[in-house]
Amino acid sequence: MEVIGLNIKYLRKEKGLTQDELAKNIGVNRAMIGSYEENRAIPKLSVLKDLAYFFDISIDVLAKLRLWESQEVSKEKMLRGDNLRVLTTAVDQSNKELITTVPIKASAGYTSGYSDPQYIEELPHFALPFVELSKEKSYRVFQIKGDSMEPIKSGSYIICEYLLNWVEIQNGNTYIVISKDDGIVYKRLYNHLKDTNEIVLKSDNKEYHDYTLKTEEIHEVWKALGFISFSLPEGESNVSVNKLHDMILEMKNELNQLKK
Repeated sequence: MEVIGLNIKYLRKEKGLTQDELAKNIGVNRAMIGSYEENRAIPKLSVLKDLAYFFDISIDVLAKLRLWESQEVSKEKMLRGDNLRVLTTAVDQSNKELITTVPIKASAGYTSGYSDPQYIEELPHFALPFVELSKEKSYRVFQIKGDSMEPIKSGSYIICEYLLNWVEIQNGNTYIVISKDDGIVYKRLYNHLKDTNEIVLKSDNKEYHDYTLKTEEIHEVWKALGFISFSLPEGESNVSVNKLHDMILEMKNELNQLKK
């Protein structure tokens, strides 16, 4: 009895329905749905058939399996990457892992070829002699395009560390995200995985709107460590952010003096 009620509640919420909406779909009143979910009543066989048909499952599954628990386990395993995500890498003659570079011109192909060993092998790869990079971790370099993350310029190369466990995403830090529809993007991430199964992506350029991705839309997540750019800073004519901030403060002080 308890299993049926909890399964009905779980399946209803998975479809984003209210009790009233579910009741209308299976031909009962809202109060009955409440009594099922709170285990105050057991659905009649005819209602069980309608529920099973509506949720596209068998009556046996609805009555016996603890669907809410199996889903939570599956979700947690997906977030941690347990036996679900295998990273394809390139190695040198000594079997040491190399760092693969994904230039802008290869970005579209990477979305579909990220797990294809032959595709990865065809991309440029090299070793970086930096003590900050551990031999125990996997790294990749992605070239970014656009102005959404300025002051980091379009064409810069982002050095990244592979993130297997998405639960470890730190709010406000920058990452490369590979997804089905958006391809390769470089954004600041905000982790809402345990609550809504979503990641919020923010740009440093405020002209771009925030948006969200669900885990099932994401292929890979890479933690940004640093960047390489061939766009050198301009001369003194280029006003820095700090200098602009000081100018604004100075103007405010002058305005305050005038008011007095």
